[in-house]
Amino acid sequence: MCLNRKDLGLLALRSAVGGVLIAHGTQKLFGWFGGGGLEGTTQAMDHMGFHPARESAMAAGLGEAGGGALLVVGLATPAAGAVVAGTMATAVAVHAPAGFFAMGGGYEYPAFLGATGLAIGLAGAGRYSLDHLTGHAFDRSWISALSFVASAAGAYAVVARRRHVVRLREERAAVEADEQDGSGLS
Repeated sequence: MCLNRKDLGLLALRSAVGGVLIAHGTQKLFGWFGGGGLEGTTQAMDHMGFHPARESAMAAGLGEAGGGALLVVGLATPAAGAVVAGTMATAVAVHAPAGFFAMGGGYEYPAFLGATGLAIGLAGAGRYSLDHLTGHAFDRSWISALSFVASAAGAYAVVARRRHVVRLREERAAVEADEQDGSGLS
């Protein structure tokens, strides 16, 4: 059997990106690799304006760990890529105010992971995958289309909800500041 360089490259890319996502997801879910676990992630999600916070923490952890695991093994690759892209889109929304570069807290890193998940989901897992072994049972064009539409809609809804919560917090903080300064008195 002759190894196919393109498929071997896809396996290497899926393994690297999926492995990073698994590590990040298990930090959120279980506290592995120095992460905050579900409780710490819930607190962080609440602070960032994601509500309900616990469900958001679980969704982020499962999106990263689950999407990453599916990428590594190459199973349901369009859905896995869509999950990764959608999960990272919400992370991009959080980091966007800090600019592009990760060094300054920007969105460079989650954007790269999301774009890579998107590309793998569109390209497919290649020969060295469970998708190939199962005759692409979970890698159909309708699954791909449905996955990416659902992921985009879900990411949009989560980001819009977060923006709403953050805006309400800012308005509440402004009112409280006015009241403390005495400018709220007539």
